[in-house]
Amino acid sequence: AAVARVRAALEAHIARAEGGETRTAAEAAPGGEPPEGSALEVLVSTFGLSPFERDVVVLAAGLELDATFAPLCARAQGDPQRAHPTFGLALAALPGAEWEALSPSGALRHWRLIEVGAGPALTASPLRIDERILHFLVGVETRDERLAGLVSTVTETEDLVGSHREIAQRVAATWARTAGTPEFPVVQLCGEEATGKRAIAAAVCEMLELDLHVLRADALPTGAGELNDLLRLWEREAALGRSALLLDGDEVDPGDAAREGAVLRWIDAARGALLLSTRQRRRPRQSPLLTFDVEKPTPAEQRAVWRAALGEAASSLNGQVEHLVSQFNLSAPTIHAAYAGALGRAIPDGGEAPAPEVFGEALWDTCRMQARPRLEDLAQRIHPAAGWDDLILPGHQVRILREVAGQVRQRSRVYDAWGFAAKSGRGLGITALFAGTSGTGKTMAAEVLALELRLDLYRIDLSAVVSKYIGETEKNLRRVFDAAEEGGAILLFDEADALFGKRSEVKDSHDRHANIEVSYLLQRMEAYRGLAILTTNLKDSLDGAFLRRLRFIVEFPFPDAAERAEIWRRVFPAATPTDGLDVEKLARINLAGGSIRNVALNAAFLAAEAGEPVRMKHLLEAMRAEYAKDHKPLPEAEVRGW
Repeated sequence: AAVARVRAALEAHIARAEGGETRTAAEAAPGGEPPEGSALEVLVSTFGLSPFERDVVVLAAGLELDATFAPLCARAQGDPQRAHPTFGLALAALPGAEWEALSPSGALRHWRLIEVGAGPALTASPLRIDERILHFLVGVETRDERLAGLVSTVTETEDLVGSHREIAQRVAATWARTAGTPEFPVVQLCGEEATGKRAIAAAVCEMLELDLHVLRADALPTGAGELNDLLRLWEREAALGRSALLLDGDEVDPGDAAREGAVLRWIDAARGALLLSTRQRRRPRQSPLLTFDVEKPTPAEQRAVWRAALGEAASSLNGQVEHLVSQFNLSAPTIHAAYAGALGRAIPDGGEAPAPEVFGEALWDTCRMQARPRLEDLAQRIHPAAGWDDLILPGHQVRILREVAGQVRQRSRVYDAWGFAAKSGRGLGITALFAGTSGTGKTMAAEVLALELRLDLYRIDLSAVVSKYIGETEKNLRRVFDAAEEGGAILLFDEADALFGKRSEVKDSHDRHANIEVSYLLQRMEAYRGLAILTTNLKDSLDGAFLRRLRFIVEFPFPDAAERAEIWRRVFPAATPTDGLDVEKLARINLAGGSIRNVALNAAFLAAEAGEPVRMKHLLEAMRAEYAKDHKPLPEAEVRGW
């Protein structure tokens, strides 16, 4: 009906121009309002179109929908080459003409309802209806193709744990109460729990009957013009489809000033339902902001999710659920994924249900893989292969290491069931310092603990983490701890001397910040839910105040002759052929365990190349090479007769 009315206005304009018709455009095409609820009425009310602006949209749509429009436009403009609408034609032929409708700030161009092509003048340039608007008017559900590569749609909602459901209900209630007012807030969901934040956003939209879309903040253009264009496209899309946007800023580096500025400009300029997912709080300059910290589900909630996922199998696992919850801090979707993965691991052929102990081990290993942190650029994952029998240390040191393992295993019982965590939240992390010269077994001891506890072990070189730029060290350390928190991996901070020198007099801001970095590391170690270990070659260089904050200190002494002999007895694998090795003679050489392993390995290669079993002559040659690393000669008196 609207197209027919505009066509009548064009015909009346042509008749007047050709000296026949005398009726005005309003008389030829009465400007009746479109029916309530129709796509055209929704477009008019959503974008506040005047009757003239509405008719311009219909004029441009008519070219796509009615084959008679092109020749009518050419005839109305007296030029067969101008078979398209123009602003000049609209001003001349349509009732209620207004020049303001042509301006960039007018609804037609601001919301890109029409596109203005190239022409000699604004009024002579061809007009075309935007494709998204055309589809909307004829009832085709689609999305602007310019958003297709940037904005994704969330189609499924997940069951929320209680603490997350409470946040969703508060957000929905606030939005419902403030809808259409200046107080309508942007909602900021903060924390590391990415899946929980998205699930909360989806639940809010379900409660308010909104469609949820997600835009990654690291895909935002940083140029002001491009950003404004994208924002306008999204706001138009949201207005047409009752949609909310989740701006996913979890992967934006706060140090990227250009990208961070784009995020803040979007928040300040956006209108409508907007949620921001972010690791760290942002402070927009204009928009009202409602902030929630989204944590992982509480231990009680995780237990409930595990029991719901496991069903009847939970009771047969003999406390395994408690063990999983105490070690792994997982979201609800991750728990369900771990359960499915464990089933596949335990019964890969889809056969009968596995024995509880087999399934329990599969659950543990699957959770460990699910929670494995992404630390490739800051940490090295070590595959532990050493057991207690491989560790040659005095009895006192071994007892301390077994005590460390026991505290990691019993952490949940003592902290939670026995109430220590409720009494005080300070110092609940299990921290240790391994001190000793290179090769005395510090890294091997960490491997032994990781194998004993069936946990991942990550080695972090503190000399690589420490940055000369103020604030960068803390950022790197934060990444390490935040990423490792979910699975409680064992963190081995190597070369602590790079950060933990004796506290000196503060002479400038760099000295002050170095102390802040040390305090930050100790603070995160004390709060970490796993085991955090520092290693040092120079314990005496560390400040006593820092040492007192560590729970365990294990000294790794240089091995004596008896310990060296034991290391030599165990250093060769059972499959290695040997001949005539004298461990008592070998033990006379003052080598630490790490150097002994280097000598044994190099000697094995020499023997293999010669096609012989490992003999003393091969060890002698390898030992000379080991001493040469430090530019020292091998004491010939000790190796005479080898």
